[in-house]
Amino acid sequence: MSKRGPDTEEYPRRVFNTVKRPKINHDDNRPWLRLSHHSYTVGWICAVEPEHVAATVFLDEEHEGLDSLSSKDNNTYTLGRIGGHNVVIAVMPNDYGTTSASLAARDMLHSFPNIRTCVMVGIGGGAPSPKHDIRLGDVVVSSAHNGNGGVWQYDFGKRIQDQSFQSTGFLNQPPLFLQTAVKALRTKYAISGHRLQEAISDVLEKHPRIAKDYKQPNPNTDRLYKAHVIHPNGEESCAAICGDDLSNLVERPERKENPVIHYGLIASANQVMKDATVRDTLAENKDVLCFEMEAAGLMNHFPCLVVRGICDYADTHKNKEW
Repeated sequence: MSKRGPDTEEYPRRVFNTVKRPKINHDDNRPWLRLSHHSYTVGWICAVEPEHVAATVFLDEEHEGLDSLSSKDNNTYTLGRIGGHNVVIAVMPNDYGTTSASLAARDMLHSFPNIRTCVMVGIGGGAPSPKHDIRLGDVVVSSAHNGNGGVWQYDFGKRIQDQSFQSTGFLNQPPLFLQTAVKALRTKYAISGHRLQEAISDVLEKHPRIAKDYKQPNPNTDRLYKAHVIHPNGEESCAAICGDDLSNLVERPERKENPVIHYGLIASANQVMKDATVRDTLAENKDVLCFEMEAAGLMNHFPCLVVRGICDYADTHKNKEW
């Protein structure tokens, strides 16, 4: 058995046929690697299994799983490499929310003590406004905003008699080197474009089994209803119940580029945002770009970069196609 270093072993492919967990090999001609717990320096946290699948297929190389995890660790992991970085991808074991995210990060650090960088990537509800043309399928990256961190816990604060609720929930910023990396990418994308759709198409071509569930939906299914239009209770789709009446929809011009990457403030809380009126108020007053439910559980204990793909508009009109 060949060695690549003090903590690295190279295994023939036949060994992995005995592993119980399913594997995704990005290059059948390349043997799998087993690294030690101390070799991984980047943590990637997902809230739900579809996010975990999407993260896994973007690995340049997947590594063999480790058996001797901390007894306190309840996460499910996929290990691998992206570029020159060894990455631990975790999916939270419990329901989504700020508490679950905090526990997932704690467990990850128990098992992988050299994690120094964390990203939280998943879905979120967009907050479109006249200033920010946010649409389904777009990406929002947390970015420092007006001197504050890129994540705002909007359900944390105080209510004063005869006054409105006063939020005090701005959280820690990501490490400076992550902020610098984001700025460098923004400059690169401004000049050359992000080629995100091309990267997604390449991954789906390599993994056709997931293409049906992860391909870009028809843009015609992207409907932004006016704030006063409320979806009635029930499971019926908006297409069937709310329809395509132009008087109920926000008119938006066609865009030359899809998807678009936005940088700014992400609002986080331990509840789902399903109120278009509150959404619009926070978008106008705080310049919020999207809403999600996990990042507030991480930022003060394990500051990370938060990236969200927009799957709905944080209103009553949930779109299962996205």
